[in-house]
Amino acid sequence: MPRYKLVVEYDGTPFTGWQHQTNGLSVQQAVEDAIARFTGAAVRIHCAGRTDSGVHATHQVVHVDLDKDWRPDTVRDATNAHLKPAPVAILSAEAVPETFHARLSAVKRHYVYRILNRRAPPALDANRVWHVAWKLDAGLMHEAAQTLIGRHDFTTFRAAECQANSPVRTLDRLDVERIGDEIRIYASARSFLHHQVRSMTGTLERAGAGRWSVEDVRAALDARDRRRCGPMAPSTGLYLIGVDYPEL
Repeated sequence: MPRYKLVVEYDGTPFTGWQHQTNGLSVQQAVEDAIARFTGAAVRIHCAGRTDSGVHATHQVVHVDLDKDWRPDTVRDATNAHLKPAPVAILSAEAVPETFHARLSAVKRHYVYRILNRRAPPALDANRVWHVAWKLDAGLMHEAAQTLIGRHDFTTFRAAECQANSPVRTLDRLDVERIGDEIRIYASARSFLHHQVRSMTGTLERAGAGRWSVEDVRAALDARDRRRCGPMAPSTGLYLIGVDYPEL
């Protein structure tokens, strides 16, 4: 069966998350239903990284096997036609070898977390940022973030319901920058634990607000204790922005 790699963009606000759920519409279901409507056959898609309810993506990657050869631009355009009016778009489609797997072939995933740091609430970016009204020191947040870089036991920043076999992960990048009223946190790794980025963000916010020191952040990591984590940041500010693969 021909296999296609799709790059997907979506606003996670109205969805129950990426994965099929019984309590509402998921992004996965919306895309699968759209493909099924134009191909006439039920399909199952596989993604690079499942996102929670309210989390967005500018570059989610999925693969799907279809029962006939379609031009990639037809796969893209026909799927988009059937996705309307859902806030989901197929940015690109390409034929790939059967050995390609959106999740298993990925070598790195990239996220950004957006914090709107001003007194006034968001009018245009509601549900797309975390609004923090008190002043944050992005430089101090970046300094604290560097203590988390590398290979560590990230139990402190792991959701209680995380199903990963091990809490050990290698964090390749955790950079913090301010652009006007917005603070952006960039995180890159081969894989992340459930809620890891949001948990790290909530802890860095404590440092930026002056309530935690850089040493407190490092001590929280070393404690390997979920109770030592700062408050978890909301899902609204998190975006999957890229997935890296070896050359096909």
